Amino acid sequence: MDMAVQQPLDALAQGRAFAASVDSALRTVDFEVAGVARLRKSLEGALGHAFAEAVDLIGDAAGRTIVTGMGKSGHIARKIAATLASTGTPAFFVHPAEASHGDLGMITANDVVLALSWSGETAELRDLVNYAGRFRVPLVAITSNGRSALGKAADLALVLPTVSEACPHGLAPTTSTLMQLALGDALSVALLERRRFTPLEFKRFHPGGKLGGLLTLVKDVMRSGDAAPVVRTGTGMADALIMMSAKSLGCVAVTDAAGALIGVITDGDLRRHMGPRLTDMVVDAVMTETPQTISGGELAATALSEMQANVISALFVVDQGPDIGVVHMHDLIKLGVA
Repeated sequence: MDMAVQQPLDALAQGRAFAASVDSALRTVDFEVAGVARLRKSLEGALGHAFAEAVDLIGDAAGRTIVTGMGKSGHIARKIAATLASTGTPAFFVHPAEASHGDLGMITANDVVLALSWSGETAELRDLVNYAGRFRVPLVAITSNGRSALGKAADLALVLPTVSEACPHGLAPTTSTLMQLALGDALSVALLERRRFTPLEFKRFHPGGKLGGLLTLVKDVMRSGDAAPVVRTGTGMADALIMMSAKSLGCVAVTDAAGALIGVITDGDLRRHMGPRLTDMVVDAVMTETPQTISGGELAATALSEMQANVISALFVVDQGPDIGVVHMHDLIKLGVA
């Protein structure tokens, strides 16, 4: 075949393969969206009542939430346990097969077991379910079959609506695991709200990375004392420029005789007053009055949001006693949040 003909045919085949892949992805998402929609509808009825009972049961427990499941349900169970633990509900995952070989000793009568099985007939859960019944450990099931062995053994069954898997053979858990995950997230958030879990408590479990940085308090990252660029009213601009240069923040705070913040001078103010007599002026004539401020008790995330909203690079902190503090975009960048 002529090469000039071969190349268009190859391009056509590639285009068809691309379209087929996108069509497959869209079908999968459609199946899963339909599954979550059915889950939502169920929560408006009987599942919602059981869900509310589960929130109370887990929320009132003196111990931990033991989350378990086998196979794909086990992977979802691990994620649910991690989300619960990070949002104020002590939880951990127990592998059902390992439970039969000693890990049952991790479970106490003060705990609640949350067991996931789409069919409700997972053989590996048997010993753990029997243990929960024997020692009266409350058992909550997430299953699509309330009449299954797990559904009947549970003190409370969260019965999910039956749906078609996105897998064209109807075999690989896809829609079903997404629904389990969505319900687990709903449990975690409902328990978080029930406990009135605050961002500061959240930080205790997320001290690292960008999330931990966003949850850092302004007072813990701000510059204050000798590190803050501050001059008094009446100061000459020559001295103010030296202060701005020394602190390298592109701004300087102006305070009154009592130490209260009354204005700020930024690079923008300097550009507006640039001229041969700038250094002969006093700060009062150059400063912008009523500058943007923030409390030291606010989160770094709040400071970042305010800087972005007002298109500024620094906020002054005015509630730290007689001292004026400043938090700068540079500090947030170093923290990894900007």
